[in-house]
Amino acid sequence: MSSPARRGIWVLASRDHFSDNSGGLAASASVLFPASDNAHTQTVPSVPNFQVLSSFLDYLKIEKGLASLTISAYRSDILQFADFLTRRKRALTAARRDDVREFIRQLFANSVDGRSVGRKLSALRHLYKYLLLDKVVEHDPTLNIDSPKQWKVLPKSLARDEMESVLRGPHTATTGKEAASIAARDRAMLEMFYAGALRVSEIVGVKLEDLKFDLGCVLVRGKGDKERIVPLGRSAQDALSEYMKNARSQLAAGKSSPLLFLGRGARKLSRQRVWQMVGAASSGAGRHASPHMLRHSCATHMVENGADLRTVQTILGHSDISTTQVYTHVALDRLKSVYQKHHPRAKAR
Repeated sequence: MSSPARRGIWVLASRDHFSDNSGGLAASASVLFPASDNAHTQTVPSVPNFQVLSSFLDYLKIEKGLASLTISAYRSDILQFADFLTRRKRALTAARRDDVREFIRQLFANSVDGRSVGRKLSALRHLYKYLLLDKVVEHDPTLNIDSPKQWKVLPKSLARDEMESVLRGPHTATTGKEAASIAARDRAMLEMFYAGALRVSEIVGVKLEDLKFDLGCVLVRGKGDKERIVPLGRSAQDALSEYMKNARSQLAAGKSSPLLFLGRGARKLSRQRVWQMVGAASSGAGRHASPHMLRHSCATHMVENGADLRTVQTILGHSDISTTQVYTHVALDRLKSVYQKHHPRAKAR
C-alpha cells in the first residue's frame, strides 16, 4: 500500500523535519487552516509539493542570497497555499487562477489583514515566476490578479518628543560596571537605529570593521546581503564613542568578537533581546515602540524636514523607489503646512 505522502496527502512530522538552522519552519497553519491539537507536530508537504518547494527555497538561498528569516516567510506562505490546494486535490504545479483567487478570498473572509495577504500573494508570484523560467509549469496562476489595496499601509512612527524620550534609553535601577556597560551599549544601539534606519538583523550583524568613525558612517549589510553606506549624525557618533571607550571591553570579558554590539561574554545579541531593549526604552515615552518603528521614525522625520525620497530610499536600503513612496503622505502633509503658512491667499480673509 502506498504511503500517505505518495498519495498526495499531507502527513505530520516532527518539528525538526523540513527545517533549517535559522529556527525551523514557521507553522503553515493560520486562521484559514487551524493548527493540530498536537503542539509538537506540523504539516509537511506531499512529495511533489516538497520537491517544488525545496527547489525554490534553494534558489532563494543560493542564487538570490536572501536571509534565512525571509526564506522562512516564503516557506510558510507557500506551505499555506499548498495546504489549501491539497484540500482541493491539486498540487502546486497544477494550480489555477481560480485557486489563487479563492485562496485570497478565504484569507480576507477570515480577517487576515491586507498587508499579510499581499505578502502571501507576492510569495506565490515569485514561486510561479521561478517555475515558469524553469519550465516546470506553462501558465502563471497569479497573472492578472490585483494586489490588495490595503497592502500598502502607512508605517507607524514616533513623534519627535517621543523619539527623544526613547533615545534617553531604558531606565534601570541596577548599578555596577556591567549594568553601566549594558546601558551604554543600548544607548548606542538606539542612536544607530534612529540615525541610520537599520533593521534588527542589520544592527546585530554590524562588525567593528564596518564602523567608519573618520568618515562618520557605517557599512550596513541588508536583505540579500546588499551593502549600503549609512551616515551617522553627531549624537550617534558620540554614543558609539562612549560605548567603544567604556563599555564594549567590559561586555567582552576578555573574549574576542568581530561584532560591534555584544552581549555578556562577547555573545551575539539575539533579535528578541533587541526587541526587549527597544520596548523597555520606549516605556518612558508612554507608547510601546518596536525596532521597525525607529526605522520608520527616521524616514518620516527626514521627509518632514525636506529630504527627497531618493535619499531616503538609499538610507533605508529599498531596492525599489515604490517601496519608499509610502512616505509621500508625509511630504504632502509638510507641503500643505508650508503652503498654508506662506502663501498669501492660503487663508480665508
